[in-house]
Amino acid sequence: MLRKVLLSTSLIFALVGSINLSAAKDAVPLADDPVTEQRLIVISEEMRCLVCQNESLAGSRSDLANDLRQEIRILIKAGKTDEQIRSFMVERYGDFVLYRPPVKPITWLLWIGPFVILLAGIIGLLVYLRRRNLSAPSTVLSKEDNARIDALLKDAKANSTENIS
Repeated sequence: MLRKVLLSTSLIFALVGSINLSAAKDAVPLADDPVTEQRLIVISEEMRCLVCQNESLAGSRSDLANDLRQEIRILIKAGKTDEQIRSFMVERYGDFVLYRPPVKPITWLLWIGPFVILLAGIIGLLVYLRRRNLSAPSTVLSKEDNARIDALLKDAKANSTENIS
């Protein structure tokens, strides 16, 4: 009985392991030329993966990223400059493909927006604090109230020195 359980368990593990091995992908081959590969890394670090959107093209493992890196390799081998490759990618996919899009009228909000939001927040905070200070009633204490406070402070100070000794 125990032998049958062990045999069936081992068959299940073997089946699961073979499924995982068949689903594994081969590593993407690097370029034959290390200089080409280095240029590819430099260029693709400045570009956004269009699938992941939060990863660089160099760091993404999506199929589209692999295809785009292969396209960049082809352009590098064709003798294109880095700027020509970037221009090609922007023409094809728009400014979104760049991590640092150029400053132009369509991207002004992208570049200036965070500073405008920060400035609006600071102004809003200052207005709120000023209104809060103006709405708080200010009371002037009489001489009797000041004398009573002084007496309480002296009494508290005397009690604290008695507790220390």
